[in-house]
Amino acid sequence: MSPVLVTGASGYLATRLIADLLLGGAEVRATVRSAEAGARVREAMRRAGAHHAGLDLVVARLDADEGWSKAVSGVDSIYHLASPMVQDANPEEVVRPARDGTLRVLRAARGSAVRRVVMTSSFAAIGYSPKPVRDYTEADWTDPDTPGLAPYPQSKVVAERAAWDFIEREGTGLELVVINPTWVAGPTLTTQVRSSLQFFAAMLDGTMAAVPRQRFGIADVRDVAALHITAMAAPHAAGKRYLALADGPTITFLDVARVLRDRLGPLGQRVPTEQVPGDDPPPLVIHNDRAKRELGFRPRSAETTIIETAESLRDLGLLHSHG
Repeated sequence: MSPVLVTGASGYLATRLIADLLLGGAEVRATVRSAEAGARVREAMRRAGAHHAGLDLVVARLDADEGWSKAVSGVDSIYHLASPMVQDANPEEVVRPARDGTLRVLRAARGSAVRRVVMTSSFAAIGYSPKPVRDYTEADWTDPDTPGLAPYPQSKVVAERAAWDFIEREGTGLELVVINPTWVAGPTLTTQVRSSLQFFAAMLDGTMAAVPRQRFGIADVRDVAALHITAMAAPHAAGKRYLALADGPTITFLDVARVLRDRLGPLGQRVPTEQVPGDDPPPLVIHNDRAKRELGFRPRSAETTIIETAESLRDLGLLHSHG
């Protein structure tokens, strides 16, 4: 059986995906930026009970060619998750490595025997441009030139566009599927508190006095990982994008705070009850119908994800004021 390749192995979503693949019996090769990151991946696999299975780690970076030919050698499937997570930076420091790194992976795949690449993009590549009615499907695209668009969402749309353009012009039989999750939360296998986990930690620690006024979709990291695996296996998924998020209406940070306060007892007692001043965000509808219809996507409820994210941070000792 050929190994599968996962890029960006030390990330929040990637560690969950690798654990699921290993527990499902797959041989996994995964890229890390450094040996130190590799040690964190192996620690995460021990946490998931997946450390006895076959995991091969290769050092390969988005901004360099070294390591990629070794990484793709003998694999027929690639999950491309690696992407810069720098939020407050010069756009070129985020956009360029995201785009160039994606193209580097796709060129390596084309030059090997790879059949399909499943790439992690984001709702940021779909719904971050103004629209009279905020109702989004996979047919929508963020305009990377939208005024005020932050570097991270810009990097996601530029990298995804570059991937589709590459497949159209130079793919020569290589298949691409893209997963576009909304705000990803859920239990973590890594002890690095980044991205959505930072918001949960700040709310639970009491270091966030008031929550932002923002409406969004939430997706459970376990459901997003499972959707990647299903997308890799489904023949009809080739050439498509899939939004991933929980069922039901979109939520606000105040909704998240209410769940934490109402359901977690003492753990939720420091969670803020106020929003920052300003106008309420306009209505937002995001559709996960395609993933449900074509890939059998059955996501957890937003409430389950919110509660189990907080419990995960507590159980791993990642909340500074809760012991």
